[in-house]
Amino acid sequence: MVKIELKRLNDAFHMEATNEQGSTLHMDASPDIGGSNQGMRPMQIVLAALGGCSVIDVISILKKQKQELRDIQVTVTGERENVAPSPYREANVHFRLYGNLDEDKVRKAVSLSVEKYCSVAESLKPQTTITHSFEILP
Repeated sequence: MVKIELKRLNDAFHMEATNEQGSTLHMDASPDIGGSNQGMRPMQIVLAALGGCSVIDVISILKKQKQELRDIQVTVTGERENVAPSPYREANVHFRLYGNLDEDKVRKAVSLSVEKYCSVAESLKPQTTITHSFEILP
């Protein structure tokens, strides 16, 4: 079982989430509803989790394929429903990979990650259509 503790840090919406290992992240609400932009919004954290989960998979797969990955950066975008609650209806994970990489192996790693191995992506389905793309840079 995973356990996350949340602690309110001000009299509005600024919170700190702490996991069992003591790692923290800050959350806050939009200024439109009284937040102060002192942390990511919860739904932004969902996209960050999607990106982080898929990056871990891609790095692991490329290591097993003996690819020379120097760096990896990811941009995750999402479109939400316009009703409450407003889940993501679609998300895109775009990978920028740096190194001397075989395009077919990268394509396979990215597809396996987003479509099969990423637990966050699986948790968002079926209400969220998740697409992915990549580019290889020197």
